Amino acid sequence: MAKGKRLQLERARQAMAAQRRAEERRRRLMIAGTAVGAVVLVVGILIIVKLTGGSGGSATPAASASPASTAVIAKVTAVPPDTLNKVGTGKVNSLPKLTKGQPALTDGGKPLVVYIGAEYCPFCAAQRWGMVVALSRFGTFSNLGQTESASGDIYPNTATLSFHGASYTSQYLSFQGVETETNQPKGNGYAPLDTLTPQQQDLLKKYDAPPYVEAKSAGAIPCVDFGNQAVISGASFDPQLLAGKSHDEIAAALSDPSSPIAQAVDGAANAFTTVLCQLTSNQPANVCTSPAATAYQGKLVAAG
Repeated sequence: MAKGKRLQLERARQAMAAQRRAEERRRRLMIAGTAVGAVVLVVGILIIVKLTGGSGGSATPAASASPASTAVIAKVTAVPPDTLNKVGTGKVNSLPKLTKGQPALTDGGKPLVVYIGAEYCPFCAAQRWGMVVALSRFGTFSNLGQTESASGDIYPNTATLSFHGASYTSQYLSFQGVETETNQPKGNGYAPLDTLTPQQQDLLKKYDAPPYVEAKSAGAIPCVDFGNQAVISGASFDPQLLAGKSHDEIAAALSDPSSPIAQAVDGAANAFTTVLCQLTSNQPANVCTSPAATAYQGKLVAAG
């Protein structure tokens, strides 16, 4: 067998193993989440869940993320519109699926976007970059973290941001970013971080499963619910693209439309922007009428 073919098969095997581990951790989360509001013994710790701001509650473990650097935040949250327009559809492997006929998900009278992931997860690490790029066109993040995916998982030490402890302000959208576990090993998994609220549990159970995602991706993280009108499970592109890159290198590449990183991250951000503009009735107009925001119009398909 050719060397290249062996490498492809090995990567596929590793990805499947990583997904199985993620699904097992999700099953444990689902079991724990059903007892929200009751006394639950989790590794000998009593956890009481309370949703505050734009994220889930915290299990207060040792922190694994540090505050994101000012330089990184400046580049990720302000990718030049001209760059996004030039990237267009970019090079993206997976797109959000539209969920027809579902009740609108809102918070405070605004469409609600819910991201559920974990800091150890390399697929979450890849997906956060595009999420921040897209959402920053509609509002402002505060207190984003900076971390890496777990060193012992597939695509180890993938540089990324973290939504744990972050907040989001927008006149158009509401956002909840939940990081269920850190990148620090504990027992057979990783140390707990944010705990899903009952509503987030319900969303994960319903929309992170067929017919909204493919059966092979059911239970995978990250899972993003765009106001119940679209959903994506897993990463939009292969995290291998970010291997060996620092936070600064990734952030800097986002402004170069010819960069493979920009083609993937900005391309994913443009797909998210297309969905977000549907949620906001095409507001703000300067964003939603841009070539970047319209690049995926007519290209997103319904689930099922």
